[in-house]
Amino acid sequence: MTAIKNFRRYLLGSLCLTLGLAALPNATAAPAEETAVFAGGCFWGVDAVFKHVKGVSEVMSGYAGGSATTALYEQVSKGNTGHAEAVRVRFNPEQVSYRQLLQVFFSVAHNPTQLNRQGPDVGTQYRSAIFYTNPEQQKLAQATIQQLTAARTFSRPIVTQVVPLQRFYPAEEYHQNYLALHPDQPYIVIHDKPKLEQLRKRFPALYTPTGTSR
Repeated sequence: MTAIKNFRRYLLGSLCLTLGLAALPNATAAPAEETAVFAGGCFWGVDAVFKHVKGVSEVMSGYAGGSATTALYEQVSKGNTGHAEAVRVRFNPEQVSYRQLLQVFFSVAHNPTQLNRQGPDVGTQYRSAIFYTNPEQQKLAQATIQQLTAARTFSRPIVTQVVPLQRFYPAEEYHQNYLALHPDQPYIVIHDKPKLEQLRKRFPALYTPTGTSR
């Protein structure tokens, strides 16, 4: 009888331990954020667009595709450092998916058919590129381009590069959150504010008027 009681206690203790270990992470762990990096011309407007997407917690303007020693605006702006002006987007995948971010990128944030330029800005630093951080992002980016091409969404070919992210270098502080800080700057009024209006119209369920300040 004693042996049976001890065995029952062992089973009960093991069950409680198992349930405790299984339940604890689900009860306390917050959803893990993910990172996406996009390049679509001058980072001021791309930054502003993604800042107004629900589920995005942080957007930072910066440089991708080049080296640390040349990740400076004065050098990048010359177009010979290998960098692209880019934005790093932190997002909650339970609120907005990477696929949805791709939709915003291709339809609102920039024109993916312009090779090494966006609007008045010309040079490889203004190229269209997706810097993927994992194989799943690569597959989704490539699949999205294939779907848009098959649907003849654009009258010209999509020239967006899909390349692995090596490093992301934050831009100088005066480039961060530029649209919010300089809403009346002529470049912003002409080229970037219309993007926010397109985001509001095309993606009302994703659009947030306040946006993130980071």
